[in-house]
Formats: sequence, structure tokens, C-alpha cells
Amino acid sequence: MRSDLIPLFPLDTVLFPDGYLPLQIFEVRYLDMIKRAVAAGTGFGVVTLVEGFEVRAPGRQETLAAIGTMAVIQSAAAPMPGLMQIRCAGAGRFRILSSERLKTGLWMAQVTPIEADQAVSVPAELEDTANALGNLIRTLQQEEVPPAEMPLQAPFRLNECGWAANRWAELLPLETEEKLRLLVLDNPLLRLELIQDALHERGVL
Repeated sequence: MRSDLIPLFPLDTVLFPDGYLPLQIFEVRYLDMIKRAVAAGTGFGVVTLVEGFEVRAPGRQETLAAIGTMAVIQSAAAPMPGLMQIRCAGAGRFRILSSERLKTGLWMAQVTPIEADQAVSVPAELEDTANALGNLIRTLQQEEVPPAEMPLQAPFRLNECGWAANRWAELLPLETEEKLRLLVLDNPLLRLELIQDALHERGVL
């Protein structure tokens, strides 16, 4: 089983493959990590904080989810000393085999990749879920929201179960535990079926 050693960025959110993640970096541990990643052309792992806080403080414990998503840095800027603004895209998922917090506060983990979703076409009984997502994209475009600021980034693969399910999972106000359960699912069709149920429950469909 292949494994890789990667730096982790624990957050109060769940990043899905192909998701959009803008970040403002000001903690020293992450400024150094991002600078190294930009210089080397590598990414970092985003994991959900099950317990703890994003900003480090003495005496606070952090518990990480067992699964995360690699983040690829698409752009980076330093508008002032001690601050970096980056835009990232979600790449592949991974499972944490072991993790360690260094003296600097940075988490490092040995991880193994999780196989990417198969490209499963959206079946007829789930088309309303994908169509609602398409309507949202068109609304944002009509409102002239800049592409770089849209919560969904092109290419828009509305005909793929995994892509459509992941975008709704990011947009819906689901509990963190629900989002993590969706992230771990290997079946993109089942993931979209669960999303459709959530949309019906909230009166979106």
C-alpha cells in the first residue's frame, strides 16, 4: 500500500475533490508550510477538525478526522508581511495512517491515497438534483459574480454523480459529521442519492 508524508492544514470545514478553497494565512506554522509548497509546486492535506480550534492556543487539544483531501495551490499572494492569500482546489482524498504534531505546531501525517470517484453519469431519477445545481450556477453568472469568486469552479461536470454530489455537499448547511460521511463514501451514485434526500428535506427540490 502506497503512503506519503504530507503537511496537514486542519480546518473547521470539509474539502471535497474539485472543491474551491480560498484561505488567508497568518500563523507562522502555515506561512512556512505554504511558502515551501509554492516553491516546490506541491500541495498539502486539508483535514477536518473534529475537536479543537483552527488558531493554535496553549492548552488546546486538536483531534483530526481520519480522512482528508489534498489541496492544490492555484494562486498565492502576499499583500503585506505576515499575511498570505491563497486559492486552492481540492484534489484526491486520502486516509491518515499516522500523524504527529511537530514542536512548531504543524501537523505531519503519513497518508495513503483513496481511489478517485469513477465517472458515473447522473441517472434520470437524480437529474433534478443536477439541474438545480446548474440553475444555481446560471444565477451566479447572471449576477456577474467573478469566476474566481464563485463557490463552484469550472469545468462544471453536472452530468457526473460525484462532481454534482460534492458541490452540493459543500454548499448545503450540513453537520460536519454528515459531510465527513459523504466524503468517505466510495460510491458517487449513493452520495448523490443522499444529497437528493437532503435537498428534499430542506425544500430545495
